[in-house]
Amino acid sequence: MSPTRFASEHKWIYWGAIVILVGLAVVGVIRYTYITSSTLSLSRANQLQDELLEAGYSAPPDTDTIEQLLGTDGGPVCERPDSALKTALWKIQQSNGAAGPGQRPVIADTKAVEIERIVLQVYCPDKVDEFDEEVEDLKTDDTVRR
Repeated sequence: MSPTRFASEHKWIYWGAIVILVGLAVVGVIRYTYITSSTLSLSRANQLQDELLEAGYSAPPDTDTIEQLLGTDGGPVCERPDSALKTALWKIQQSNGAAGPGQRPVIADTKAVEIERIVLQVYCPDKVDEFDEEVEDLKTDDTVRR
């Protein structure tokens, strides 16, 4: 039996090996990307937790919540924090909690603004200046009893 005849009769072995190797390479690349992003989100969540505790605020005891909420890029917190809609929603949340005609603006607590600034510093430091300009006119004080 000649080697060329053997090779031509068993092409499916070569094609099968190629398909398996390509499949393993694709799975490896996907897995590497997932592990890299998971490591980045864990390190940022740990950094945020440390910075919150260092500033004197309470932080979630586990970083899973922070990881799922903010991911690697800060998620919704870093998406245009100075936009008009987000500013309006944030100011509504800083009201007295009533609905309709009873809703009144209140003086926002200083800690709420500081905590959001810490989150922006960790996840998207390039947006901190925009945030500072937006809340510069906001009246804050220590309004929550501790």
